[in-house]
Amino acid sequence: MKDPLSYAMRNVPRYTSYPTAPHFHDGVTDKTYAGWLGTLTPEDSLSLYLHVPYCRELCHYCGCHTKATRQEAPLKAYAATLGREIRLVAELMPQAGPVRHIHWGGGTPSLLPRQGLIDLAGIMREQFDLAEDLEHAIELDPRLVGSQLAETLATVGINRASLGVQDFDSDVQKAIGRVQPYEVVAKATAHLRAAGIHALNFDLMYGLPGQSPETILDTVEKTLTLAPGRIALFGYAHVPWMRKHQRLIDESSLPTAKERLELADLARAELIMAGYVAIGLDHFALPDDSMAVALADGSLKRNFQGYTTDQGEQLIGFGVSSIGRLSSGYIQNLSDVGNWRRSVETGRLPVAKGLALTADDRLRGRIIEELMTNYACDLTPVCRSYGLTTGHLDDAFAALEDLANDGLVRLDRNDNDNARIEVTAAGRPYVRLAAAAFDAYLAASQACGKARHSAAV
Repeated sequence: MKDPLSYAMRNVPRYTSYPTAPHFHDGVTDKTYAGWLGTLTPEDSLSLYLHVPYCRELCHYCGCHTKATRQEAPLKAYAATLGREIRLVAELMPQAGPVRHIHWGGGTPSLLPRQGLIDLAGIMREQFDLAEDLEHAIELDPRLVGSQLAETLATVGINRASLGVQDFDSDVQKAIGRVQPYEVVAKATAHLRAAGIHALNFDLMYGLPGQSPETILDTVEKTLTLAPGRIALFGYAHVPWMRKHQRLIDESSLPTAKERLELADLARAELIMAGYVAIGLDHFALPDDSMAVALADGSLKRNFQGYTTDQGEQLIGFGVSSIGRLSSGYIQNLSDVGNWRRSVETGRLPVAKGLALTADDRLRGRIIEELMTNYACDLTPVCRSYGLTTGHLDDAFAALEDLANDGLVRLDRNDNDNARIEVTAAGRPYVRLAAAAFDAYLAASQACGKARHSAAV
């Protein structure tokens, strides 16, 4: 078998979408998007994503589309425009079905003024049919969560919160520009639970500067004392060519490829030993959490927020740079606040680019999602549902040969057009590589330098 590090350090997408965002283009316009919205029916359930591109300060590791502000005026103006965009989109889809999931991301969406949060929640209730079992989630900076904010979030209907923890070691926190002692996170957790928000997620990271086996195990142990229902364990993606502020991180202090893999394995083993169920590539959940239930019953999904229980069939994105996915294709909003605002104020959908899905895109996207969520896919029925045979995937089978020879995937195929792929236990840390075999865009984009991706583990 090849050295595992040779697999771990291959650069491939995270596959929160397929095709991935670098392949979006400006041939998809506001008129295209309006047409797609108009085709939705009452049978099309919805998921809403609201992006707020502001933080109090930028953390060195951050890969999100956000900017720092300490002024209230831009936040208030942003909330007002976001409300107008919601109404603008809702007018174009009068026949859509119920909203099953709402997610506020960023940035730090809780920076919006209290009245802005209340008003936006009210606009969504006014414009959409919110399902009774709606999951309403928000991403939070623990340093900014007090009792008043927690109560406001509960008032607007938030019932799940994700806290950006990353690491509890003080030296690591200084190296990534995010100092938040354990006590700060513990207080934030207590405030949320006191307000009735009991569904909590913690985001942790491995591969950060200065991390060691001792520090990451200490971070996991401290996390366990706060008992979040879900934990995401992300590998830090050092992409300073995309995010210039990451240049503030001393590259010489980053773990080596071997150390990075060891950190991931240590944290993973500790979480499983504590009773958490491993979910796909990098998530963990308590056995009674809805995500663990979704894994068991086969309903687990993957979207731009990672692994999710979100069953909304159509994802509508609002705000700067947000991405939506409809049956017809992907759209992404303008990434500049000024242009986004001007577009909305003139009654135009603020679309920057997108991609119309082909049958091949849908087929490969479905297979990739199956592999990323369930580690297996029966290829024959999937191909037949698109009027194709498994021979359509000969390029993927060829790309899987090394992984199969090294026991990381099991590929069963016969002359009767029956084919099935399964990622083995040894191959699960490298599942992104198995998914990449089905990516029809990847080789060309890497060859021309169009897309650069993070390490597989």
